[in-house]
Amino acid sequence: MAKKVKEVSVSDALRVRPGGPVRVADLDPDSAPAFPGNGKKDAPDAMIAMSAELSDLQERLYAAGRDNPDAPRLLLLLQGLDTAGKGGVIRHAVGLVDPQGIEIKAFKVPTEEERAHHYLWRIRNALPTAGMIGIFDRSHYEDVLVVRVDGHIDEAEVAKRFDEINAFEAELAASGTTLIKCFLNVSRDEQQQRLLERLADPEKYWKYNPGDVDTRLNWDAYMEAYGDVLTHTNTDVAPWYAIPADKKWYRNWAVAQLLIEHLRALDLGWPAADFDVEAEIARVRAS
Repeated sequence: MAKKVKEVSVSDALRVRPGGPVRVADLDPDSAPAFPGNGKKDAPDAMIAMSAELSDLQERLYAAGRDNPDAPRLLLLLQGLDTAGKGGVIRHAVGLVDPQGIEIKAFKVPTEEERAHHYLWRIRNALPTAGMIGIFDRSHYEDVLVVRVDGHIDEAEVAKRFDEINAFEAELAASGTTLIKCFLNVSRDEQQQRLLERLADPEKYWKYNPGDVDTRLNWDAYMEAYGDVLTHTNTDVAPWYAIPADKKWYRNWAVAQLLIEHLRALDLGWPAADFDVEAEIARVRAS
């Protein structure tokens, strides 16, 4: 009899290790840690195999929050440079579950109203409600990444914001929100290839932003900024997961598996009936 393959925790495999400076250059963007198959050819079957459990777990979460404002909620935070695959993850990984249990927010350049408030104001306004899975396409981390690289805040302000973010995320965790923070790590060469693919296809022109080239010109500064984010906001209650993003199939599978593992950990059953079941059976039969 063949030995049963022991499932390896993707959360453990992709967790950014605490306790020291993190260099993005040390994180392999083209690897596939803990994937149970033999590469890309097995990815479709792997996604199909996980879909039933993920759907069931998400429905339990949604049911728990239907009449209980104190029910748990989950926040999947997707952070990465353009072409890293935030949209792909939402389509292929989050797309495995019932959309009525999902709340998606894409954070663009702040509006005038948002700029008039503290940078966490718009984040608080978009947090998932009870029983929901919230998806952040970018997040409050833009306020220690883009603004830092562009020179709008100094190092003292960056350090202050790291402390504010850690306190904010600890508050979320204490109030029943499970955070899954994913750094979608795409290599510079792979990003270039994806940008060129967009420029080669008129159907993808809409996805191309000339500003992405400006970001590439500041690649080293962004990698340094991301390294500091992964170093200083990688806490026990809100750890970072570094998702290799050069392989799209692995990226999508890994995020879906992280959702499964965190939903499992909530250990949710089904809400008990708040009515007499036998009496309702009788009423339905008599109707």
